[in-house]
Amino acid sequence: MSSTPVLHLLSGKIAAGKSTLAARLAAAPATVLIAEDAWLARLYGPEMTSVADYVRYSARLRAAMGPHVAGLLRAGLSVVLDFPANTLANRAWMRGIFEAAGADHRLHLIDLPDEVCRARLRQRNAAGGHDFAATDAQFDQITAHFVPPAPEEGFRVVVHRLPQ
Repeated sequence: MSSTPVLHLLSGKIAAGKSTLAARLAAAPATVLIAEDAWLARLYGPEMTSVADYVRYSARLRAAMGPHVAGLLRAGLSVVLDFPANTLANRAWMRGIFEAAGADHRLHLIDLPDEVCRARLRQRNAAGGHDFAATDAQFDQITAHFVPPAPEEGFRVVVHRLPQ
């Protein structure tokens, strides 16, 4: 195991299994999990009624969390950042964190087809155990912005193709 702290990043569509993978990664010693959905639900839950609300509140949360995550990495802890690394802008923000902290990173890409994610989303919504229940329309709206990581971005990508 590397003595350099690692920032674990997660990329994948809604209901691909990012939070499940995040929990597994966070079980490693000296590793902290920071989950966007949990923070957003507790800070802004009733106020988040649209994708536009999510965009606004997640930007606020990123502004607060970035320096905190860098501090945890500098203190020697690895961090699983369960925020979606699904756009170039989000990944650039995440890169700034691990670079500022002098930490290593892994970008975990969960590669599943839309129809599998959509079916999982419906199951998750029916079970009611998740902080947010996205509709099919919201899945489509958010998925339209999904950009898988490209080699030229220079991330250390670990691809996960979970059982369907």
